[in-house]
Amino acid sequence: MHEHALVVGKFAPLHRGHQLLLDRASEVADNLTAVVWSNPDFDEMPSTVRAGWIRELYPHAEVIVGDGGPLNIASGPEHWAFVAGLIASHGCTPDVVLSSEAYGPPFAAHLGTAHIDVDSTRSMWPVSGTDIRADVHAHRADLDPRVYRHFVERVVFLGAESTGKSVLAGRMAEEFETEFVAEYGRLYYEERDGELDVEDYVTIATRHRELEDDAALRACRYLFIDTNALTTMFFSHYYNRDSLPALRVMADNCRARYQHVIVCDDDIPFEQDGWRDSAMWRARMEGMVLHDLAVRGIEYHMVSGSLDDRVAQVKAVLGGRSGAPEHRARSLGPRPADRGAKTDGPQGG
Repeated sequence: MHEHALVVGKFAPLHRGHQLLLDRASEVADNLTAVVWSNPDFDEMPSTVRAGWIRELYPHAEVIVGDGGPLNIASGPEHWAFVAGLIASHGCTPDVVLSSEAYGPPFAAHLGTAHIDVDSTRSMWPVSGTDIRADVHAHRADLDPRVYRHFVERVVFLGAESTGKSVLAGRMAEEFETEFVAEYGRLYYEERDGELDVEDYVTIATRHRELEDDAALRACRYLFIDTNALTTMFFSHYYNRDSLPALRVMADNCRARYQHVIVCDDDIPFEQDGWRDSAMWRARMEGMVLHDLAVRGIEYHMVSGSLDDRVAQVKAVLGGRSGAPEHRARSLGPRPADRGAKTDGPQGG
């Protein structure tokens, strides 16, 4: 047993091979420090996100994020000196370095520690970060679900009541063989016979987000979602003339939480199920939903027509083709391409 193990890497993304390394480090040492670092960083999965994966999967580990430092293409000694200074500034004094790369032994020698090689031949888990970044969905099995969840694109359906959001979300999940999340607020509202106070809307939004995050662990490529905190806040103001700060924060977070926002048109017949208001109210609410998106500067696509028409339009949006009209605003767009470069420094893959 060693006193303190050190593992350094890009972890872009954290995959099963990295976990093999971290598992071994946890076995051979009483303490574990992981350094997460890349220069340039990955816009799609910045170092803070990658560090978060390690903290979630290895809560016993100390995780240090390296800011700046030499470029990925710099020489090994430049990288080693940077990491040595970084860990010293955090009071980290490892007595063993674990790696699966050729840089491992000279890096350990630079630090004056022992070195343990872990599957440098890739015989136990033949995977690399470079391969995964080329097609993360094809390598879903190489990632822990809590890591893969980051790459699942969330598609949320908004609009007034009785505009077909729930039916469309379920149908899209069938089309793509993935998960969908029903509107939790509707279930909560019915269970309480329509009697809600302002605190209940925070409960609704919080639980709905939890259901999204849970479903994302099982989703593949896309997660289809009926409604979000924007609508929940809208109803809080409609019935209570106010909303709590916690709900407003969740509503603000919707701008970055969803990669695609689809608004369902009110061009289909209104269906009164005993809980809804009226067709006139639906039309007014539709306008208010569109106003809120415009004010927030959130890009959205409007879908209309029959269910099959709407399915085709959503597929066109997800496929990057014209189909549903694009409206207003900031493009959430496809995730930026990987800007990292492979190096012989101590970041690994």
